[in-house]
Amino acid sequence: MDVHIDLTGTRGHRDAIYRQLRAAILDGRIRPGEALPPTRELAQRLTVSRTTVSAAYDRLTAEGFLDGRVGAGTFVTASPVTRPSASLVSDVRPLPEWDAVPSPPAPFAPAPEFDFRPGVPDLTRFPFDTWRRLVTQRLRAGQADLMTYGDPQGLASLRAEIARHVGVSRDVRANPDQVVVTAGAQQTTDLVGRVLLRPGDLAAVEDPGYPPPRLVLAARGVRVAPVPVDAAGIVVSAIPAGTRLVYVTPSHQYPLGLSMSLERRLELLDWAARHDAVLVEDDYDTEFRYTGRPLEPLHSLDSRGRVVYVGSFSKVLSPALRLGFLVAPPSLVPALVKARYLTDWHAPNVEQAALAAFMAEGGFARHVRRMRKVYRERHDLLSRSLASFADFLTPLPSSAGLHLSAGSSSDLGPLVRRARHAGVRLYSLGDFAVSERRHGLVFGYGAVAAERIGPGLARLRALADEGVA
Repeated sequence: MDVHIDLTGTRGHRDAIYRQLRAAILDGRIRPGEALPPTRELAQRLTVSRTTVSAAYDRLTAEGFLDGRVGAGTFVTASPVTRPSASLVSDVRPLPEWDAVPSPPAPFAPAPEFDFRPGVPDLTRFPFDTWRRLVTQRLRAGQADLMTYGDPQGLASLRAEIARHVGVSRDVRANPDQVVVTAGAQQTTDLVGRVLLRPGDLAAVEDPGYPPPRLVLAARGVRVAPVPVDAAGIVVSAIPAGTRLVYVTPSHQYPLGLSMSLERRLELLDWAARHDAVLVEDDYDTEFRYTGRPLEPLHSLDSRGRVVYVGSFSKVLSPALRLGFLVAPPSLVPALVKARYLTDWHAPNVEQAALAAFMAEGGFARHVRRMRKVYRERHDLLSRSLASFADFLTPLPSSAGLHLSAGSSSDLGPLVRRARHAGVRLYSLGDFAVSERRHGLVFGYGAVAAERIGPGLARLRALADEGVA
C-alpha cells in the first residue's frame, strides 16, 4: 500500500485512519485485492497504538471494504466499491410549498452579550442535579420497557401528572386519556392539522402572531388567513367564512403580551360552535403570571368540545427536552394518537419517565415557584427601564410570561439589525406580522440576568441615539 496517512492536527486518530483509508479505497488509490500493512507495522509508522489501527481496520472490515485472512493478512475486498461522480445539479425538486418556508435559524454561536430573545428560559437555573438523578434512576433500575418502542399517546404516568397539573394550575378539566404527549406546540399544530384539515382548507392565525404554526399549516397545503388582534384579543368578526381551525394565544398573546378579554373569549367559543371549527389554544407560558388572578383558559369555558388545549415544558424547563402536550376532546384523541404514531411514533421514554417523577415528587411545582420570582424581578426591572425609551417606544401591558413588547410609530428593523451586530439580540414586532405591519420591539427576559438588563438597554439606547431609531 503506497498511500500516505496524515494525522497532523487530528485528535481522533482511529477515525482519521478509517476515513483516509476508506477514501483511498473509494478513489482507487488502493486497488481491490491489495494487501494493507499489518496493524503493528502501520501503528509504528504512524506512531499510534496498535489498538487504534486495529479498530480502524475492524470498522472497514465490518463495512465490507476489507477482508482479513488468517495467516495471510488484510486485503481490500475483491469486489471494488466505487464512488459515483459528484453532482451539484439535480432535477429532483420539493413541492413548491416548501419554497415559502424560511430556513431554520442558525445556532447562536457565539451567544450574544445581551440576549433579549423572547420565549427562552434561564437555562443556568435548570435543575441539573435533580434531573441527572431522576434520569440515572430510570436507567439504573434496568427498566427495559423504557428502552423499547413506547406508547404514541405518551407514558401513562406522565399523562396522569399533566392532567393533575393543568387541573390544579389552570382549571383545565381533563383525564389522562385526553392527554397526548407531544414535542411541543409546533407538532401539536401539525397533528391537529393532519386529522382535521385537507390541502386547500382554511385556517386562521393571529396577526401578529407566533410564526411556526402558520408555516406548519401552510407547508401542508392549508390556506392560512392572518386575523388582526386588538386590545381585547383576536378580532372574531374578521375570521374568514369557511375557517375550520383557529390558532390563538389568549392568555398571553404572542408577541403583544395582552390577554384576551372574557367577552372576546366567549365570542370566539360561540363562533367556533356556530361554524363547526376547532380552536387550538396555546397556553405556552402562563405558569409565570405576576399580577391578578389566573385567567380562565378557553378550555375551561368550553362546553361544546371545540378547544384543543396546548402546553409545553420548553418555557418552564428547557427547549432541548422537546416535551409538550395537548388536551383534546375525546372524539379527536384516537386520530391524534394515530397521527403521532405515523409521524415519529412517540416521545423519548426515559425523559418522559424522569419528567413524570419530577412532577410527582413536587420538583416541577417548586421550580415554577422559584422561577416565577426570578422572572417577576426581571419583568418589573425591564418595565421600569423602558421609561428611558419613552421618546419612541410605548410599552404594551403584560403581566405574564417571558417577554415584554413596546410599540412604536416608526420601523425599528434597522435598529434591531444594528443592535445584533453590537451584541444585543432582540426582535422587531414586524418579525411576527403577516399582513398588518406593526412597529416596535420585543424584549425577552428569560435568558438575560437581571444585572445584565440595565447595561443591555444602555447599549441599545446609545445605538438609538446615533440616529438608527
